[in-house]
Amino acid sequence: QTVPEELQNGGGFGYVVAFRPLGTVSWMQTVVASPDAARYVFRNESLPPFSPYEVKVGVYNNKGEGSFSPVTVVYSAEEEPTRAPTTVLARSLSASDIEVSWAPPWESQHKGRIQGYEVRCWRHDEKEENAKRIRTVGNQTSTKVSNLRGNALYHLAVRAYNTAGTGPSSAAVNVTTKKPRESCQTSPCQVFVEIYQAQPFYFIFFVRFFPVLYRWNRQSSTSVIETNKTSVELSLPFDEDYIIEIKPFSDGGDGSSSEQIRIPKISNAYARGSGSSTSSACTLSALSTIMISLTARSSL
Repeated sequence: QTVPEELQNGGGFGYVVAFRPLGTVSWMQTVVASPDAARYVFRNESLPPFSPYEVKVGVYNNKGEGSFSPVTVVYSAEEEPTRAPTTVLARSLSASDIEVSWAPPWESQHKGRIQGYEVRCWRHDEKEENAKRIRTVGNQTSTKVSNLRGNALYHLAVRAYNTAGTGPSSAAVNVTTKKPRESCQTSPCQVFVEIYQAQPFYFIFFVRFFPVLYRWNRQSSTSVIETNKTSVELSLPFDEDYIIEIKPFSDGGDGSSSEQIRIPKISNAYARGSGSSTSSACTLSALSTIMISLTARSSL
C-alpha cells in the first residue's frame, strides 16, 4: 500500500523493494521512484513455478532512506496441477443423490497448490461438456451430487484446481441412481368413528350434537365437524398422523371431552373391516371405536 502524501515528509519520495529466495542470505534490491506506485514485477524466465521469496519494502526521499516493512513470503505464479486424482468411487444414495469420493493425486512435489477439486457429473445420454460441475474447497475429498434423475446412468470424473486452472481429469466412473419410490394416489382415507355412551342410555336424548375435533399431529390448529348421530365419517390424508377427540353438547353446554385418540399413518397394517387397500389406489378404510362418557349439564 502506498504511503499517504502527508507522511512522505519531503520531495523525491519513492520505494525500495528488497527480495530474496526463501532460505538464502543475500537481498536483491530495486528502486521504484514513483510515490504512487503500488506494485513491482520481477521477471526471471528460469524461475520455477510457485517459488517462495521473502520480500520487504522500504521508503526513501531526498533526505535519505526510511524503515522497511516486516518481511513477508510471496510465491511466483503457479501452474495448474499436473496429476489427476485417483481412486474415484461413486455410489447412489437415492433416486436424486450420488456420493463421490477420491484420493489426492500421486505427486510428491506440486507445481502449485491444490486449492480444491472439481467434480463433473453427466447423464449417459448427455454430452460431457454439458456436465454438472461441483467444486470443493481445500483438502475435502468427497461430496454429494444432487437433483439428479432417478434410475438413470451417470458418469463422474474429478480433477484438481488452483489459481492457474484445473488439472487433468481422472478416469470416469459410472453409477446408476436408485429407482424413484412409487407414489400412491393422494385420495384421502375414510375413517369411521363410532360413539358409544358409557352413561345410562337416556342421557343420549339430552345430547343435541357431538362436535368431533381433529387435527394433524404436527399442527396446533383444530378442525371441527358436528354431528347429531352416534357415528361420523372423516376423510383424512393417508400419510399423516391425526389426533381426534369428541365432546357432547346439550342445552347446558359442552360435556366432558373424550381422551385424545391418535390415528396413525394408514397402511395395510391398519386397514380393517370391509375396507381394502391396493397398491395402485392406496385408498384405505379404518374403523376406530372411541368410548366416551356423556355428561348432560341440564337438570334431570
